[in-house]
Amino acid sequence: MPDAGAYGDEGADTLGHIAAGDPDLSLPHLQSLGLGNIVPLQGIPPAKTPRGAYGKMAEKSQGKDTTVGHWEIAGLIKRVPFPVYPDGFPEDLLRRFEGAIGRGTLGNKAASGTAIIDEFGEEHMRTGQPIVYTSADSVFQVAAHEDVVPLKKLYRFCHLARQILQGEHGVARVIARPFVGEPGNFTRTPHRHDYALPPNGETLLDRLIASGRRTYAVGKINDIFAQRGISKYKLTESNDDGVTKTIAALARPGLSLIFTNLVDFDMKYGHRRNLEAYARALEEFDRRIPEIEAALSPEDILFITADHGCDPSLERHTDHTREYVPLLVLGPPVRAGVNLGVRETFADVAQTIAEHTGLPPMEAGISFLAEILN
Repeated sequence: MPDAGAYGDEGADTLGHIAAGDPDLSLPHLQSLGLGNIVPLQGIPPAKTPRGAYGKMAEKSQGKDTTVGHWEIAGLIKRVPFPVYPDGFPEDLLRRFEGAIGRGTLGNKAASGTAIIDEFGEEHMRTGQPIVYTSADSVFQVAAHEDVVPLKKLYRFCHLARQILQGEHGVARVIARPFVGEPGNFTRTPHRHDYALPPNGETLLDRLIASGRRTYAVGKINDIFAQRGISKYKLTESNDDGVTKTIAALARPGLSLIFTNLVDFDMKYGHRRNLEAYARALEEFDRRIPEIEAALSPEDILFITADHGCDPSLERHTDHTREYVPLLVLGPPVRAGVNLGVRETFADVAQTIAEHTGLPPMEAGISFLAEILN
């Protein structure tokens, strides 16, 4: 995006760099929907007759965090950024946390999640002190070995941190980061849990629930929205598991919205700067698109987008990147080949869904429903 420099993300281009860095990348289904029509991508040419509507979206909120991006997709723009701690958390704040959990901590710096458990994991196993760290995002992360700090206790630590981290220190998310293994061979487990601040305004999810509709969250969506506006949710262990649970949800009657986050792209490949694995994950998702399409009912509309970038080729840092996000829209009611252009905010998605479901207009965003309906 034009303001990427303010976030240290000059030159970031997640999809462009993956395509350029992996000449074997093959995304035939995304390509047929119009992915290559949004921007030039090496090896993914524009479709002559795209099967979906396509475009890209700018982020209007201040930040490039998961929470900020998802809230904006749901119609809520964050105009005041969440606090960040590039030099670690203030000592008085950390002492309050240590007092609450009854033990000291290790780390207290901005770091990659895999690197910091390699650095402090052995000492953590010896002392029982959890590892506290952050990133360029507004997060307070607590890592602990599952055999040293059982999951229930780690979640309790994070619940206490969430109670402390309010007001001026109200970070977007407190994140439990459990791991297993031995020194030199630690591995993070899928038992991560996020403790987000509740949205500071009305979201599309809130409005759907208030109107008597039912919503369904897959992946970490329930955590991101602090359990608000969600009728039922399913956690996931991988991207593939997330797709499978989304397809299963499409068969459930009476749902107005299914909201799915596929976390592996970001957590396993983007942050770890593994371009090749990111490319393979994209191909894995691409192969499952026909299954998702086959599960759509005649009235269903599917939106494929993102909440931020996470360029695996960027060497300056391992954090999210401030980028436009792709937008692909498909389904039986959707007119093929519609160029949606550059949307001014992710909130256009929420506004479009609000109109499609007969809700009053959201505060932010411009609906593109009339452009895409047959």
